[in-house]
Amino acid sequence: MELLNTVAKHTQRSVQDRSVMHEALDIAVMALSPIVPHVTHALWRELGHATALIDEPWMTVDAVALETSTIELVVQVNGKLRARICIAADADEGAAREAALADPNVQKFVGAAAVRKVIVVPGKLVNVVV
Repeated sequence: MELLNTVAKHTQRSVQDRSVMHEALDIAVMALSPIVPHVTHALWRELGHATALIDEPWMTVDAVALETSTIELVVQVNGKLRARICIAADADEGAAREAALADPNVQKFVGAAAVRKVIVVPGKLVNVVV
C-alpha cells in the first residue's frame, strides 16, 4: 500500500518519471500475483508485457543499488537524542566521534562541561557522556 500511495502522489514530468512509475507498478502487480492471480494477469497485460505474468521470473534485488556511501548516525548527549549526522560509510570510530562533537546542537548541550566518555556503536549511534 505504501508503494501504491507513493506512486499515486508521484508526478510525471519526464520520460524517466514515467519509467520509474512503470517499474513501481510492475513490482506491485508481481507482488500481488500470488494473492489475486487472475486480476494481476490482466493488469500485467495492460502494463504492456507480452508474456504471461506466471511465466515471469521473480524480481531479484540489485545489491549494487543498495550500497550507500554515507550513513546517518544518531547522536545522544547523556542518553537523549540531540542530533543526526551523516558520515562516510567506511569512517572509523574517531571520525564519528569528531563529527558528533563538532555538531552545533551537540555543542550546545555539552556546553562547558567536560566530556567524560564517548561511546560509539558503529553504524548506529554516538553517545556523549558529560
